[in-house]
Amino acid sequence: MAILKTISGIRGTIGGKEDQGLTPFDVVKFATAYAFWLKKTGNNSSVVVGRDARVSGEMVNNLVVGSLMGAGFDVIDLGLSTTPTVEMAVIDLKASGGIILTASHNPKQWNALKLLNDKGEFISAAAGQEILDIAEKGDFDFPEVDDLGEHTFVHYREKHIQYILDLPLVDKSLIQKANFKIVVDAVNSSGGIFVPMLLKALGVKEIIELNCEPTGLFAHNPEPLPENLTSLSNTVVREGADLGISVDPDVDRLALVNEDGEMFGEEYTLVAVADYILQNKKGSAVSNLSSTIALKDICEKHGCTYHPSAVGEVNVVEKMKEVDAVIGGEGNGGIIYPELHYGRDALVGIALFLTHLAKTGKSISFLRSTYPNYEIIKDKIPLESGTNVDVILSKLEEKYQNFEINTVDGLKIIMPDGWVMIRKSNTEPIVRVYAESNSRTIAENIVKQIKEDIRTIEE
Repeated sequence: MAILKTISGIRGTIGGKEDQGLTPFDVVKFATAYAFWLKKTGNNSSVVVGRDARVSGEMVNNLVVGSLMGAGFDVIDLGLSTTPTVEMAVIDLKASGGIILTASHNPKQWNALKLLNDKGEFISAAAGQEILDIAEKGDFDFPEVDDLGEHTFVHYREKHIQYILDLPLVDKSLIQKANFKIVVDAVNSSGGIFVPMLLKALGVKEIIELNCEPTGLFAHNPEPLPENLTSLSNTVVREGADLGISVDPDVDRLALVNEDGEMFGEEYTLVAVADYILQNKKGSAVSNLSSTIALKDICEKHGCTYHPSAVGEVNVVEKMKEVDAVIGGEGNGGIIYPELHYGRDALVGIALFLTHLAKTGKSISFLRSTYPNYEIIKDKIPLESGTNVDVILSKLEEKYQNFEINTVDGLKIIMPDGWVMIRKSNTEPIVRVYAESNSRTIAENIVKQIKEDIRTIEE
């Protein structure tokens, strides 16, 4: 069993002992701490709650809703929803904040509380630490019976989709004329409701649904990586589809499959969407330090400026606001389009990408061939209890001191033939090791060397 209490929320495996897994006690404690933090900030109206389809979702939802009501907050319950939909609803309904019940790409035994501020954005590091402190201290003074919150259900799906359709750079008529045939793999979560609904609203008539029943019994590992999308790839080829679409359980990551069954590459989801946006609206673009440098190349092609940020959506958003970026996101298929809202949103990514593809009149594999071809390797090392990651990073920095070094987030080493980034995950007890080069072999060798270095340091 595992539980991670971080500044971005609480995440863990369901069951076990308190503070060793995500138990009902932990859920109630942290939902209550969040509510009392909102009260401290003066936001005392309502909180939006939504969840993905994972098996524990209904149980966790009931606990969170009851905790918020017990703290005096009205709860606007979106039911089965997506992370970006909850974010949009917080803004639109002028709520005090929001909680998304999802463990994103983690397997079904995991769940989490993702916390939003009144702008529909993930809370800051400082706010997260305050909530952790409140939870640790306890000593809550709850309202009496006449001041309990109310619970209402709101279906916000259509509204979110309509906001996407209304965007100037989303062209429904062009998508409809393209007559796309699309396979959707929604890994048995809420994307199985939202993605087909969006595609139909965009005028797509041929939709083949794969794992779209929102049972929470994930048909495969829910992280949208190539090794988990073989069924989608095979179905695209077998059905003669134009492309395949995969989303993670809470629909904030978008991965695409070419008509020949090859991966478009989750790193290139943002690259392609940014290419389209920057063709039509000049401005800056942002991605995190572990994302492909192909985005920088695209910015330069359009005479625009690229800015890197620390890893984590809140950091990307902060940098986007700082530089007034017109597009941004993360290399894991996360698209942040500020004209809609400041949050990763696979749904707006789909709409913008399909418009871009329809405008080219070419196949998705041809579109992919027009972008710089980098190979990125994403690996991870499980952390033993008590491992001091800071010591490991310090010794690696010392070993590679003759190379260009960036320590904004973990350790990024810029080498003549590529780069490597080593950082502790915010969501899992692991160290992530990412490397990129224009040669897959070189990238693999860089990762292999760094992992060997870490093993040596640990000995």
